[in-house]
This record gives sequence, C-alpha cells and structure tokens, in this order.
Amino acid sequence: MAILEDKVAIVTGGASGLGRATAEAMAAAGASVVVSDVDEEGGRATVERIDDAGGTATFTVCDVTDESSVRAMVDLAVSTYGGLDLAYNNSGIEGHPTPSTELTEDAFRTVLDVNLMGVFYCMKHEIPAMLERGGGVIVNTSSTAGLRGYANLMPYVASKHAVAGMTKTAALEYADQGIRVLSLHPAAIATPMVERVMTEDAEMAESITSMHPIGRVGQPREIADVVVFLCSEGASFMTGTQIVVDGGALSHG
Repeated sequence: MAILEDKVAIVTGGASGLGRATAEAMAAAGASVVVSDVDEEGGRATVERIDDAGGTATFTVCDVTDESSVRAMVDLAVSTYGGLDLAYNNSGIEGHPTPSTELTEDAFRTVLDVNLMGVFYCMKHEIPAMLERGGGVIVNTSSTAGLRGYANLMPYVASKHAVAGMTKTAALEYADQGIRVLSLHPAAIATPMVERVMTEDAEMAESITSMHPIGRVGQPREIADVVVFLCSEGASFMTGTQIVVDGGALSHG
C-alpha cells in the first residue's frame, strides 16, 4: 500500500541498519526519500537499492553534528522534491562502555553531539520546512535506554532520555500547526552496531538475546514498518508519544 504517496521524507543514518531499512520502507510506501549519512558509500548503496526496487531517492552527505550540514540536507529535500513532509532522525552512536567515573569529557560530548545535538539540529531545520507544507511528521530514534538506565553507558542513556524529552517539547509546541513528533524506543536490533558487539563477545551476545522475552533481537524491518505507520494517517492522533518496540525487554525488567 502506498500510504506515504506524494510525501517527501528525510532519513538520517541511512547508510545501514535502521536507517537503510526505513528509507527502503518509506520509498516502498510511496515517499520520495532523501537518504543522508557520513558514510557516502553505504548511503549511495541504500539509494541504489531503492532505485532497483522502483522507488525514488537521493543521497546527500550529512554530518548531523554540523548545523550547516543539516540545513543543507533539508534545503536539498526542498529543492529536489518540492518540500518536506516526513523525517526519521536516526543517526546515533553508542560510545564505548565505560564506568561513569572513568568517562572523559570528550567521550561524553562525542556521544551527545551525535545523539542529542544531531536530533536538535534536524528538528530545528525540518520543522520550518514542514510548516511551509502545512504540517508533517518527525520520528526521532531514542532507545529503551531513553526510558531506563544501563550500567556503563551514561552518555548514551543521557542522550536517549534527552531525545525523548525534546520530542515531547516539540510535539507540544507544534501540535496545533499540524506537526506530529514521536520518539521511537527500540531494544536490541540486528544492526551493524549490535551485531558487532554480539560477534566480538559471545557472553554479551547471550546476555543481549536473553533481555528479550520474545527470544531474539529485533530485525531492522520490524522498526521500519513501525516508522512508516507512525508517518501515515493511521497514526494521525499520535504525537508526543514514546513508542516502544522491544520484544518485551522493558516488561522483563
């Protein structure tokens, strides 16, 4: 079903993982998609996959920690496709697991620059473009770490809690102007980031899997399909909401 037909979307972190899967799903649902990432090779591969499937997409290099780069990404969407309706702000890094008292300032700021400031810059420039179209939808990737704590991941946990808070604020500010803003809270998903950790440490792999009562980690398409729904008219009464897609992980405790 082309439930996003005639819509224009931005997907950050679109070179792999959740970003790639979501860009493909949005295009399959009828949207024209601007795929962005610092990984040019991966991002262009995502666009090629979309083209091969009969979708419409273009790639741009975007460093979400650089406001001018984010502004250029939004301007490209508008100039290429005539406006902006949807955004999946997904770029993120996990940092290196470190006890809180051993963290350096640089390590802390590096995670926040991508996960927090990146989402802030994106919303700052996406919202005005959406207002020009009379409204839109923004989905920000948070995490189950945006709703609970995890030992040795203080910068990541802090950034993902902040994404949830920024989402609520933007949702309140623009609800009466036709813009919906939601945060998405996945547990472990089989992205390159998670697969790298699981491959390097068998004990950690078992621990990660056992966190999910459903008995496995999630697949990127299982997140992408939720994003497409949230961006559709089927979710028109949803804004400021934390959408948990976690295989039961938070219920497990």
